[in-house]
Amino acid sequence: MARRLSRAQDGRPAAPVRIVHLGLGNFFRAHQAMYTDRAPDAAEWGIAAFTGRSLGVVPTLQEQDNLYTLVVQNPEGNEYQVISSLSATHSGTDVEQLLEYFRSPELAIVTSTITEAGYLPKPGGGLDADNPAVQADIEAIKAGNLPDVKTAPGKFAAGLIVRREAGAGPITFCPCDNVPDNGDMVAHVVRDVAALADPSLAEWVAENVGFATTMVDRITPSISEEAVQAITDDTGVEDPAAVATEPFTEWVIAGDFKAGRPRWEDAGANYVDDITPHELRKLWLLNGSHSLMAYAATIVGRPTVYEAISDPVINGWVNDWWDVAAKHLPLSAQEVTDYREALLERFGNPRMKDQLARIAADGSVKIPIRIVPALNADRAAGGEPIGAERAVAAWTLHLRGVGAPFQDANAAAVSGLGEGTLEESVDKVCDYLKIPDPAARASILALAKELEARAA
Repeated sequence: MARRLSRAQDGRPAAPVRIVHLGLGNFFRAHQAMYTDRAPDAAEWGIAAFTGRSLGVVPTLQEQDNLYTLVVQNPEGNEYQVISSLSATHSGTDVEQLLEYFRSPELAIVTSTITEAGYLPKPGGGLDADNPAVQADIEAIKAGNLPDVKTAPGKFAAGLIVRREAGAGPITFCPCDNVPDNGDMVAHVVRDVAALADPSLAEWVAENVGFATTMVDRITPSISEEAVQAITDDTGVEDPAAVATEPFTEWVIAGDFKAGRPRWEDAGANYVDDITPHELRKLWLLNGSHSLMAYAATIVGRPTVYEAISDPVINGWVNDWWDVAAKHLPLSAQEVTDYREALLERFGNPRMKDQLARIAADGSVKIPIRIVPALNADRAAGGEPIGAERAVAAWTLHLRGVGAPFQDANAAAVSGLGEGTLEESVDKVCDYLKIPDPAARASILALAKELEARAA
């Protein structure tokens, strides 16, 4: 009979909480929690992880002492690892408990995987102070009702206020979201919300709060019923909290950790002075091709990454895009070639069932950073970046209801871009994405017509 995980039989004792994490999702558990678990000083670095607004997987994790199985899906078979780095898990609505952690001198790091939208930034950087949810949190803080805050910026401000009051010492924010310069983005948000919530807090933040920038890379789709059953068949453990992922993983970090950090470098993380080249390589080559496939491959009836990259036509589209991106990456040609070859191997893993419909969500914040910079740079240099323009054409059709289902954090702002004739949609999309070149617009329209004709 299958059993559940427990610290009495599996993993190691819970470590003292020195890291708070916002965003208890699959990627975090396959990536940052795994690196922390593998660090040689893991026994000193426990994580208290918070979900969004619902309990999510928390009750299941708590039933098994916050342990879970990480299933690494190698092409030749599964590898199983019990991850012990979660010392506590909570609902994101439990702000009282979050504040208690901030009051502790042991807490050294706040990590997060809440997507760019979760930080509520405004275009150009900084906090969107006009957002009603942000304004409500500021009012709650000013009224002394710190546990009433609901947004991530509000929680950051409330946490820093109680930390200062407790004299708990310095702390570092280390965002792990797939956003360029994520440390700088969070630094602006934290400084802005601190100034709004309590002007006297800004000076304390400047002296006591550090920010790290990270590049994260590991494909982590939703776990399949087949993989869950395989855990039981192969290990005798029933684990409804298990996470499945690919063999490849990468974590590049730059920044100042004011109160210390785990020895993540001994678990495979890479510490650098300049993260930008690594960030762009991943953002354009991996994430950009993911977005291209999410919109273009679903139009022609290929629902997963594996099925898409196995189609010679779509494989060619991906390589067309990589040819464009490669010209504008600040990396050696060999490094780009090696990464492209590694991506083809990763995408071609038949045991990874990564759904393109999941990747297609929130295109309004992905396409502008994953595709448009290389597109505009190539046009400005006199090129014809068909690979990039095809991705924009496919997203245009996505907004018109073709291919993967539409789901976007900025739905109110972008859903109307798909209305009207195809020509009108392309014009509106190019205006939104700030693609000014007339030749680029004409190419995007032509490619959209081609894709529309191919629609399954």
